[in-house]
Parts: sequence; structure tokens; C-alpha cells
Amino acid sequence: MINWNGFLVKYRLGRRPWFYPLISLSVALSLCLSTPLPSKAFDFLPLLLQGVQVFQLSNMSARQEVELGKQMNDQLRQEVRISRNQQLNSYVEQIGRRLAANSDRPNIPYTFQVVEDKAVNAFATVGGFVYVNTGLLETADNEAELASVIGHEMGHIEGQHLVKQMRQRAIASGVATATGLSRSQAVGIGVDLALNRPRSRQDEYDADKRGLASLTRAGYSQLAMVSFMKKLQGRSSVPTFLSTHPGASDRVKALQNQINTRPSGGNYGLDSTAYKANIRAFLR
Repeated sequence: MINWNGFLVKYRLGRRPWFYPLISLSVALSLCLSTPLPSKAFDFLPLLLQGVQVFQLSNMSARQEVELGKQMNDQLRQEVRISRNQQLNSYVEQIGRRLAANSDRPNIPYTFQVVEDKAVNAFATVGGFVYVNTGLLETADNEAELASVIGHEMGHIEGQHLVKQMRQRAIASGVATATGLSRSQAVGIGVDLALNRPRSRQDEYDADKRGLASLTRAGYSQLAMVSFMKKLQGRSSVPTFLSTHPGASDRVKALQNQINTRPSGGNYGLDSTAYKANIRAFLR
């Protein structure tokens, strides 16, 4: 006797050549999902998603940005000499905390560090990491001038300027793949840009504007930002801090216009004698 039911089933399956690959795929996925992997196994999906997230730098969350900043900091500490002077770092940290409380991103856990370098310079990465050279500390005449530089660097973080530069560099250099930009590539690009590449004209104006706003809200003298730029502008060699576009004179004019529009009576941090005494004691 013919088993018509079995015959019909076989007939229907034979008419669906796509059915067998589908079964194979389902079995493979089931095995992958049900089989426990060793702790060191290569987890492809999280890596793929991580690559996409890193490449889409402009869409990073604050937590991701801070984590990326920490990894950049680890690499930077191998390339610059971070001061171990606890008094000096504590003093700069104190100024930074005052500014951070009055910044546009007060919830970021800012980290302020002193770099042992005679060059007049300061720079920032992402996620709240700010670095100030000892050469700049010695050049400033008072705390308000130092605060103006720290505020400017915080302005770059608030505007996520380095993040935008990193994305542009990744695309221009062709290091971004179909799966995105790896974490190590992002760190390397970010560190190189922070140490060796100037910001754009628009970014510098924006950081000045943001920095002045934080400086004003913190009660520091607005004019300290202008006076420090003017002083550096008059030096025989332009400091690294100002070797960018736009020029210092254009930035001074823009800052002066901003101050004239919204003047403030704050005059904190102008005691030059106390500042110089502190710096000399810290740098011994």
C-alpha cells in the first residue's frame, strides 16, 4: 500500500529547494546560541557593534566619551611626562573644578593634569581630560590667566571638537572599514591630533567663547583671558598654544566684543603676588 501522506510530504519538500538551506542555517544558529563559549572566545557581534559605535564618534554617549578619554590618557602618559607634584596638580585641579561647576557640561568627571614641559602649551582630549604644561603655569601672571587657558581647553571638550576631528581624519586617511573604526585606531588618532594638530578657526573661536562664559560664571576676571593672549602675542616666538588659525589678534578682538556685550564685575584670581609665590613653591 502506498503511503500517500509520506509521498505528499516528500513532494512538497522537493518543490522547495530553499527549505534545506533554511533548516541548516537554523540548526547552525541554534548550536551557536546554545553552546557555551570559553571566556576568551572571540565575540564577533560586540566587536562589530563597538566598531560601528566608535566610527560614529559624533553619536557617542558621555560614558563612551569618558572611557575613550581614559584610554587616550593611558597612551598620553607614555608620551608626555605627567608631574608627580601633588601640590601643583591639586592646585590646578582646584581651578579646574571651579570652572567645571560653571561649564556647559558639568556632569563630566573632568581630570586636570600638569605636564612637565617648558613649552607654553595646554591641550585637551575627550571626556574631560585637560593637560597644562609647567611652562604655561610659569608664564601666567595670575590665577585668572591660568583659569582662562583651562577654560579654553574645556571649551574644546564641551564642543566635542576633537571628536569631530577624529572622525574627519578616519575618513580622510581611509582607516575606517565596513565595520567601523577600532578602539585602538580611535585612540591613536585622537592622541596624535591632540598633541600635533591645531584646531580649526571655527573651533578656536568656539572654545574661546565657551571658555570665557565659564570663566565669567566662575567669578574670574574676564579681562584675564584677553591680557594673557596679548602677552603671548607680543613674544618673539609664538607659543604652541597660539600657533593656530585664527591669529591671536583676531581672537582678542572677538573676545573683547564678547566682553563688551556681556560685561561682568568678577575680579577673582588677579592677585599676581600670591599666584607667583604659589607657583614658585610648587615648582621647587
